[in-house]
Amino acid sequence: MTGRAAPAQKIVVVASLAWSLINFRGQLLADLVAAGHDVLAVAPEHDADVEHQLAARGVRYQAVAMRRASLSIGSDLAFLASLVALFRRERPTLVLAYTQKPIVYAGLAARMVDGIRFFAMCTGLGHAFSAGGGMRRTALRWIVARLYRHALHGAAGLIVFNSDDHAEMRHHGMIGDGLPVERVSGSGIDTGRFAAAAVPAGPPVFLLVARLLRNKGLVEYVEAARRIKTVHPEVRFQLLGPFDKNPASISPREIEAWEDEGIIEYLGETRDVAPFFAAASVFVLPTWYREGLPRTILEAMATGRAVIASDAPGCRDAVSEGFNGFLVPVRNAAALATAMQRFVDDPALAGRLGGNARSLAEKQYDVRCVNRQLMTFIGLQPACPAGLVAVPITARRSVR
Repeated sequence: MTGRAAPAQKIVVVASLAWSLINFRGQLLADLVAAGHDVLAVAPEHDADVEHQLAARGVRYQAVAMRRASLSIGSDLAFLASLVALFRRERPTLVLAYTQKPIVYAGLAARMVDGIRFFAMCTGLGHAFSAGGGMRRTALRWIVARLYRHALHGAAGLIVFNSDDHAEMRHHGMIGDGLPVERVSGSGIDTGRFAAAAVPAGPPVFLLVARLLRNKGLVEYVEAARRIKTVHPEVRFQLLGPFDKNPASISPREIEAWEDEGIIEYLGETRDVAPFFAAASVFVLPTWYREGLPRTILEAMATGRAVIASDAPGCRDAVSEGFNGFLVPVRNAAALATAMQRFVDDPALAGRLGGNARSLAEKQYDVRCVNRQLMTFIGLQPACPAGLVAVPITARRSVR
């Protein structure tokens, strides 16, 4: 491509959570504004802090009501109507939506308003496509697949974070053969904000950062921790993340019981996770939720932390076995404990694998190049700058 900038456009970015616009898309939004585009960010809630930070980046903000975890047809239709009205008022030339409901309803709304190029960013297929759930989950998966199919009909392109999701979407008929699809290395990571930090001295400190949901592997994490602590009581197991209004949520009472047992240290929730990664030795994410490419893994890698993750979509794309961490079977506390024990037995292992993790974060997951690749795909930016290489996510790597 040439180095000429794309013509200025009016862009609407639709999200399901206001804070995600800063935490996951802040640099992308800033890059769009820097390229000369008029950017409006949309999410369901009013958040003064988010609005202030977006304004500092030159991004306008509009709250549009949406019930994120609800299956109410009425509220979803109201969300669709609000988006149609907003698109007709704003007349954007391009709409980018990410996460399930924004993709579905922004995609449908874009089809009802002339002159919009619609792009969907699949950051993970989520609850409907996670393992298990029986007939109810199967029915939900069928409904979601049909909604995606309608929303993405006529879309200008689809962005995915891993090869598993692309294959799954084709398997379920969610995308047509002619839809352009681009894989990018997740949300990317700011390797300056998440600076490399030496692994703390002393017994290992394992850290899990996630919403407090069962399908994030919390029960398996606690069981593995219990196994380790029976032999090595000095090893610490930390948990950081918010409670969630979700049927799969872990209750405060369960967290208190685990703390009373002396198994975990619950650290609460925060909007600045960097100090917690720096204070830990190894990051653990035994999820069986249908992830895209977990941002927490990238944050841990950038900090120089080895990763133990489930051998599941998204996780397996970022973890090279024995190089920057270990992969364990889904929902297998015994295998998770075995992987943790390796760091207990070899005190230098966390530093060696953590150094490899930092190097991989710098080379493959730098947010500047990820955003360049994404913006090139949607026609808003020239190719990746000299000195950085856009590396599409590959299948699981085995490093010996």
